[in-house]
Amino acid sequence: MRKSFKTVILILFNLSAFAQNQPLNVDGIVAAIGDQIILQSDIIFQKQALSQEGRVLSDCDMLKEISLEKLLIHHAAIDSVEVTNEEIDESIDRRIQQLVAQIGSERKMEEYYKKSILLIKEEMRPLMKNQMISQRMQMTVAENIQISPIEVEEMIQEMPVDSLPLIGTEVELAQIIIEPEVSKESITETIERLNTLRERILNGSSFSSMAILYSEDPGSNRNGGEYKGLKRGQFVKEFEAVAFNLRPGEVSKPFKTDYGYHIVQLQIKRGEELDLRHILIKPKVEQEDLDIAKKILDSLRVDIIGGKISFEEVAKKYSSDDESKLNGGVMMNPMTTDTRWNLEDLDRSIFYAIEKIEVGEISSAALVREQDGKEIFRILQLRQRIAPHRANLNQDFSLLKNYVENQKRQEKLLDWVSRKKNSTYIFVAPKYRDCQIL
Repeated sequence: MRKSFKTVILILFNLSAFAQNQPLNVDGIVAAIGDQIILQSDIIFQKQALSQEGRVLSDCDMLKEISLEKLLIHHAAIDSVEVTNEEIDESIDRRIQQLVAQIGSERKMEEYYKKSILLIKEEMRPLMKNQMISQRMQMTVAENIQISPIEVEEMIQEMPVDSLPLIGTEVELAQIIIEPEVSKESITETIERLNTLRERILNGSSFSSMAILYSEDPGSNRNGGEYKGLKRGQFVKEFEAVAFNLRPGEVSKPFKTDYGYHIVQLQIKRGEELDLRHILIKPKVEQEDLDIAKKILDSLRVDIIGGKISFEEVAKKYSSDDESKLNGGVMMNPMTTDTRWNLEDLDRSIFYAIEKIEVGEISSAALVREQDGKEIFRILQLRQRIAPHRANLNQDFSLLKNYVENQKRQEKLLDWVSRKKNSTYIFVAPKYRDCQIL
């Protein structure tokens, strides 16, 4: 299946490109689209990023892709198409989570980049902003595309069968997650540790030194717990509720978020922007807590297999995963908003858990360490396994409907580009005159 006409997106945040950070010896303006400039370094950087993903483009092809993005951004400003700081922050956080999952932990990510999480986020910001604006402008250009089921069927039937995509093995899964409860003793001990550190800071000890020695936040502990330029929406609401109500120099009492327990010291407040330091300590989950959680999940699994209660009922009543429990444990694929998962896209721990079970069976309870270091127990039910096949209307209607809609959007976008390039200032350096951009 042919790919949709698209802008440069994921290549902006390729791991190797970020890690290399090599100086570029050659630079200069190679093109201008309206008020948007394209430098030689833009082409070099994005080619390097693409090569790490197995795509090799010529300078000319790379310029064509970048030019489309710049045209979209230029006209987004004219048409007042914008994205908010909150939206950018959310997208950056999601991308950071993806990178952390690839590398293993926030600490490993910082070591890989030789930068703090905060600095990586700041470097991502202008790139993410451009990406989101160009995407939103594409949506604006190609909005109101509606395809009826009859139109989908007619278009697919007109296509040669061998032009339809081959789809690998897919599965539908449901899960039940039990998160071990931290003991009251462990919580009390954590709060007492933070209170002790707070007293030492109030009596003259350096907050920065205490954060380096004791904070469990890998994104800031090596910087003395420091976050600069913090705006509303960047941290969880419990954290911001405390931080934005402190006076400069004041140290908060211990408070709780989903990440653990914190104390915060406000350094500087500039309107709705803060510089601060914080210390995070997470209550320890003891082996006894893990054993109890596993015993609960094992017992629930036995009851499901024995027919005493359904998997869906257990998920809704007991599962700790807020997203899947509302669907009776069914796991939604965020990439497709569908319940199907291609085997190649599954997390390895999930793949190995279902590899040898039959449809309808339930995996044994397994200990899983999540991206943030939290330990949980999970059982999985294999609800369906779809063998490899060529896409067809009976099995893959949603996928094919999306394909047809994307084709229509592409046609509309191409028509828009054709019209706008004639009314937009375009400069191309002599070296690239033969590229026929846009």
